[in-house]
Amino acid sequence: MNLIEKIKEKFGGQVEIFEKSRRRIYVTISKTQAKELVRYLFRDLKARFSIATGIDIRPGVEILYHLAFDELGVMVSVRVLVEKPELKMDSFTDFMPASDWIEREIHEMLGVDFVGHPNLTKLLLPDDWPEGEHPYRKQTFESEKENDER
Repeated sequence: MNLIEKIKEKFGGQVEIFEKSRRRIYVTISKTQAKELVRYLFRDLKARFSIATGIDIRPGVEILYHLAFDELGVMVSVRVLVEKPELKMDSFTDFMPASDWIEREIHEMLGVDFVGHPNLTKLLLPDDWPEGEHPYRKQTFESEKENDER
């Protein structure tokens, strides 16, 4: 059974899978199921956590957890949308300690609150950086209108 079949067998209709190439697979899942999927890939299927990336896509922050299957030469990116205004999702640090720093960075730069993270303190920004300001966040259309009215 190949990797895609294993994911489909375990998560069925909870995932949307896009195979960009033989070596690159994107798996989209809800934020409530993301931890279970990443844990399965990491622990059960023995993937190596490479990195996570985050981007503000206006309705929320899209986080991609990139996991490598080195023996297969395959990278799986788990796509999760954390919707605004409540940017919260579970931390993966309890089973994947290497996610610590990147979750801190995404928290600091994009404002995602990783529930259960042991240390969401500043990592990159100066100590006097204003709380609640996240340099990688886009302004919403509403906030752009407010700024125009000032």
